[in-house]
Amino acid sequence: MKNLLFFSNNIHKLKEIKKLTRNKGINVLSLNDFETLKEPLENGDTFAKNAKIKSDYGFSKTNIPCFADDSGICINALQGKPGVLSKRYLAKFKNNKECLLNLIKLVKKNNVREAHFKTSVSLTIKKNISVCFEGRINGKISDNIYGSKGFGYDPIFIP
Repeated sequence: MKNLLFFSNNIHKLKEIKKLTRNKGINVLSLNDFETLKEPLENGDTFAKNAKIKSDYGFSKTNIPCFADDSGICINALQGKPGVLSKRYLAKFKNNKECLLNLIKLVKKNNVREAHFKTSVSLTIKKNISVCFEGRINGKISDNIYGSKGFGYDPIFIP
């Protein structure tokens, strides 16, 4: 079985990745498997740069092929924000619900509901050898918080 490091502390994402790789001969490791492995500073100005920072760092510290993502929501009413700062933006609030309600309020005020999620995944297989994949899903911001199965911004995003 081959090891693959998913450079993340996000238990929800890890659960999704492990489900996708089940029965594929891949043992997915995470930061939880490495006590001393800390996250590098994500100072890129794009999702792709931040994903690459993490996958390169993870590979350099473990010598295990490593992939990492950076994802976020881009809201038209907020000129594409929170964007690459989505995780930090969420953390500014007391809890997720407070953040989501604030975003709904801002979107209603501006009367522009369009938004998109963007994800970049970087896979580093050797030193200086990596590839980046990007995806985007268009949608809109809902008028209310819905569901309990998602995480992050999922409860207010309608694809």
